[in-house]
Amino acid sequence: MTDDIRPAALDDVPLVKSVTDAAYHHYIERIGVVPAPMEADHAAEVAAGRVFVVGDPVQGVIVLVPEAGHLFLESIAVHPGAHGTGLGRRLLIFAEEYAAELGLSEIRLYTNALMWENQQLYPRYGYEVMERRVDGPYDRIHYRKSPVRPSDH
Repeated sequence: MTDDIRPAALDDVPLVKSVTDAAYHHYIERIGVVPAPMEADHAAEVAAGRVFVVGDPVQGVIVLVPEAGHLFLESIAVHPGAHGTGLGRRLLIFAEEYAAELGLSEIRLYTNALMWENQQLYPRYGYEVMERRVDGPYDRIHYRKSPVRPSDH
């Protein structure tokens, strides 16, 4: 189910940016600021091995950062043209598999409090709210999940 998700290459950077921008652009008006994933240094993240992509051309992007004791899901983006195809779910499963491979017992992420779609989505996949915190211009809800082992899918 996740075999076609691969580490991004430097050649993928323009598509990583394009998919990320397409996925997050509609939130600018709602939250009043540019979402953080749109301002990321995509080339640096790809060079660091944090970005994984799926599709040819790229239709989905996930940025995963191993940290002490957990995997931080920095961002996930699915091109609007691929909505409803299960791509987002596959990327979330990939994050669980990756955490398990790294021996990490937890995945953490956050979403803007005004991105209410995500607040409905993440609990359906087993994420629980840890806290709500304001970080600069961003009002964020922080989530965590103990990864499900790949054999549990």
